[in-house]
Amino acid sequence: MKLSEKIRYLREVEGSLRGLRRPMTQQELVKAIRQELRKSISQSYLSQIESGARPHMTQSSRALLAKFFKVHPGFLVDDPEGYHTELTSDLRTTEGQLDVWLLQGSERFVSDPEVSEVLIKAAREKDTRRCLLLLGAILDTPGLAERLLEALRPDLTASTKSRRENGRDGHTPEKHRRAAAAERSSPR
Repeated sequence: MKLSEKIRYLREVEGSLRGLRRPMTQQELVKAIRQELRKSISQSYLSQIESGARPHMTQSSRALLAKFFKVHPGFLVDDPEGYHTELTSDLRTTEGQLDVWLLQGSERFVSDPEVSEVLIKAAREKDTRRCLLLLGAILDTPGLAERLLEALRPDLTASTKSRRENGRDGHTPEKHRRAAAAERSSPR
């Protein structure tokens, strides 16, 4: 895992621990370090680290962030290629990569809190891969996604139907006719 990914991951964990239900922002991190440790680090410095523009930190910055996040300073470096802290299978490595990918996605969709939260929930699942495979199976089964949405989130179903009727969902009427026919023909 790269240093940039570790910092983003630690901000996500810290946000969760603090009850934010979202990753802690870089600015919130700077403010918390200033208030809790009476030290400072700039938001632009954090941004450079997370973007990869600055691949290494100074020793003092590493020590400060390690103290704040309560991790060993040695954790805050890029891991060597193929490095694992424990014996892991290829599947577990895939699992970690999926979790990082989902957490990064949650940050990209912060303007859509529902999507961002779902991505975080998926990343927190014990078996992220299985979670995504389940989503694939749901989407492969004609009409199942719509029926599940009707049962679990009727508020979303109503808004989707309204957008369809007004032609604002980007799908052609033919696609809707085929989907409706498939739904009617599938057993309930």
